[in-house]
Amino acid sequence: MMYYGLYALQHRGQVSTGIAINNNGFIDYHKDMGLVNEVFEKEILNRFRGNICIGHVRYAFSDEEKNRKNTEPLVVGYRKGALALAHDGKIANYLELKDKLEDDGTIFQTDLDAELIANLIARHHKDDLEDAIKNALEKLKGSFSIAIMTNDKLIGARDSFGIKPLSIGKLRDNYILSSETCAFDTIGAEFIRHVEPGEIVVIDDEGIKSIYKKSKKRALCLFESIYFARPDSEIDGKSIYLSRIKAGKTLFKESKIDADIVIGAPDSGIIAAIGYAEESKIPYAEGLIKNRYVGRTFISPTKELREQGVKIKLNPLKENIVGKKVILVDDSIVRGTTIKQTVKMLKDSGAKEVHVRIASPRVTHSCHLGMDTPNKDNLIGANKTPEEITEIIGADSLYFLSLEGLLQSVGENNGFCKGCFTGNYPIERMD
Repeated sequence: MMYYGLYALQHRGQVSTGIAINNNGFIDYHKDMGLVNEVFEKEILNRFRGNICIGHVRYAFSDEEKNRKNTEPLVVGYRKGALALAHDGKIANYLELKDKLEDDGTIFQTDLDAELIANLIARHHKDDLEDAIKNALEKLKGSFSIAIMTNDKLIGARDSFGIKPLSIGKLRDNYILSSETCAFDTIGAEFIRHVEPGEIVVIDDEGIKSIYKKSKKRALCLFESIYFARPDSEIDGKSIYLSRIKAGKTLFKESKIDADIVIGAPDSGIIAAIGYAEESKIPYAEGLIKNRYVGRTFISPTKELREQGVKIKLNPLKENIVGKKVILVDDSIVRGTTIKQTVKMLKDSGAKEVHVRIASPRVTHSCHLGMDTPNKDNLIGANKTPEEITEIIGADSLYFLSLEGLLQSVGENNGFCKGCFTGNYPIERMD
């Protein structure tokens, strides 16, 4: 079941993956570099036995080493026993807390935020584990959704702004935690509810209980809706699919233009493109065929690999674009590498005109809370005007969805982190 759940969440990270399982107080685990189907061979899965389990797919940040020591779940032993921990997010005060622990003699073996959190829990664990977790999380400043496994409990926690998503599901009598609801569908589980910002939930033999809640103003990462989450997921009561459809419709209302076809940049631009086509009455067509065996170029670590990744990943469908005015809809422009290559491919394949429409505002600030956007020097939206970007990418025209239009599409009353577009983050940068 965990294997298929991780498969459903593979889009959230392709660097490494791992599973840890509790078998009568003994934590067995396996983790390695690679995709879920590459790391877990049949013999390994057949070895696992137990009643509590956590898994992780890792989306590594550019400043972290990508090697086996930095794989999760993190499994640790300490004076009160053992625990396994999986973390999604970015701890802004990681270096400050790590320095304090090292000054007290703590030795770190990884670059993981998860190891910092595990050390804080171990230091605070005197009599009550739940109190230790509360005290440890109080010290963290940053984004996190966390799953913690002990010998008799599964514990989930979400940061007080709800920057990263976390949901609760149920399969027969068993409760499940997942970053996205699409994993519940994959394994046949029922969605119960979302973990609230600042909430800690404990699952054990007696059921599930909420033991703590310290919520601040909601600030879910907008890029979950724009790019990161799977379209068949729901986050904090909002359908990702419907949000992207609405963004595409709003995009047309803000930037009407005559054209022959609307195409989407696979995969995260397709749904907004469908919305744009529905609202504009311009036919939607397949214009780019994606090689499904190539990962996301946004996550690739170097410029050269990203550029090569675009060529391998996408191929124009010439029959649909030759001699036509094409509207190309994409979810965002970060560095500009992918969109520039895509526009060139479309024009080289015979497109008469290529008009680029982006279903989000210009990315002008680098994120320190969980999206691995590059530093500001490498953000094309931070250094170039829309007119300059149009010329750089070789498009005939370019338009970015307004922030107001984006917020209307995703449901502005929910509360979102808009820092990538405004520079105003719910938690200040501390490095």
